[in-house]
Amino acid sequence: MRREDLVRELERLAPPGLADPEDAGRIGLVIEGTGDVGGTCVALDVTPKVVARTIQAGAGMLVVHHTPLYEPVTSLTGPLARLVAPLLTGNVNLYVMHTNFDRAPGGINDTLAELLGLRNTEPLDLGVVGDCGLDAREIARRIGGPVRLWGRAGKIARLAVVGGSGFDLVRIEETARRGARAFLSAEMKHHVARSIPIPCIEATHYALEAPGMRRLADRMGWEFIDDPPEVSPLP
Repeated sequence: MRREDLVRELERLAPPGLADPEDAGRIGLVIEGTGDVGGTCVALDVTPKVVARTIQAGAGMLVVHHTPLYEPVTSLTGPLARLVAPLLTGNVNLYVMHTNFDRAPGGINDTLAELLGLRNTEPLDLGVVGDCGLDAREIARRIGGPVRLWGRAGKIARLAVVGGSGFDLVRIEETARRGARAFLSAEMKHHVARSIPIPCIEATHYALEAPGMRRLADRMGWEFIDDPPEVSPLP
């Protein structure tokens, strides 16, 4: 497939206009490579393992959720240079779909809601809320990773989910007003935990967002490269 055709298809799946303003200049085609893409790989993050596998697979496009170029770059040195150099020398395109894919139909949060079996869902800012009926242990089992429960909760009648780092107190309060009885996201901050109006279930950033990228790869017939951060439970 030609690069331009593939970019058009990715923009159809996750229109750039859905993205947060802060994503301006940080999504879309951030590294331009070959015009004849051939194969495509998908991952959550650009890591050395992901880059190496993309090159090994002979793919001309790597599609990720998180850009490695979040801040303006004035020099390519150190770890960043070592990370992107193989993409540049291998003529590999790098395409980023971030908050636009969070909000897109079938994207990060729709996939998470489907994984948890949520029903009667409604959109939230960067998330969804729906009828649940699961407890925290079952939620952990379904997402395939450990969770931490802030507050107390049994079976949750209605659950709000925001993939990634979504524990913003204003957002949690708004979802509580809309009937949510618990909130699932990642990276809880201490001052937020002190003020939450409903129980919050904290999972890892990777566990909440990788399923959406895996689903994208499966839907398109591409290779998903799984590379979670290493987490070792202590005895």
